[in-house]
Amino acid sequence: MFDKLKCLPKRKLLQTTLLFTLAFFAGRLAAQVTEYNEASRAVAASAEGNWGLSFPGEGQMPVGNATADYLKQYNAYYVQDTQDKVIYLTFDAGYENGNTEKILDALKKHQVPATFFLVGNYLETSPDLVKRMVAEGHTVGNHTFHHPDMSKISTKESFEKELGSLEALYQQTTGQPMKKYYRPPQGKYSESNLEMARDMGYRTFFWSLAYVDWYEDKQPTKEEAFKKLLGRIHPGAIVLLHSTSKTNGEILDELLTKWEEMGYHFASLDELVNLP
Repeated sequence: MFDKLKCLPKRKLLQTTLLFTLAFFAGRLAAQVTEYNEASRAVAASAEGNWGLSFPGEGQMPVGNATADYLKQYNAYYVQDTQDKVIYLTFDAGYENGNTEKILDALKKHQVPATFFLVGNYLETSPDLVKRMVAEGHTVGNHTFHHPDMSKISTKESFEKELGSLEALYQQTTGQPMKKYYRPPQGKYSESNLEMARDMGYRTFFWSLAYVDWYEDKQPTKEEAFKKLLGRIHPGAIVLLHSTSKTNGEILDELLTKWEEMGYHFASLDELVNLP
């Protein structure tokens, strides 16, 4: 091919070279557009099913199965991307089994604001504890009324009923409107769920740190808990703990102390959502 190019007149040679160059860059651009579109589809596809994380290293922000930027369009969060050693502490509560008082005592001692994501059963059986949460400055969020797999709920009416029923019970219990903060049960969700929650005025919260603390008959040891909760803590963490965990009730005072000794401080989800 290059021998033939040498035989062309100089002007023709320049035109031919220019055409080859344009074709080359057009091909590169098309490949980049295809790569971008495939990446976008991959991100969208990841925003379905179960929330999951991978941890690159101790003290580092984990990678979610949907990016923080992708979640922003749905007013959804799993982390704050920051170097500030701030922790947003949250608890999921499907029922009460005697551990919440210890947890509230530890939070009060350290003056730590937390968010408790509650279900209907908790509000029905433990209204006094809910009132204590509110009185001590904590936020109560929506964990749905019945704790179903929300990723299987496809209709707007059914989705709104799960969240709306809990809102009504909370207001009846406390005399206050419920903060529109939502956490999908078991982290199961779909893109349409995120859209429906956003359209209801909700902000959806996943997490960047949790550990297996929810099996009542198979509680982690103190050592196991500290290994995960100290080793994987990172700046901007949204931490998920279960208030049903006996281990959490027993270690929370010491855990908060250890995090403080590591230079961390605590903030409410209100501060996260109001960041510029």
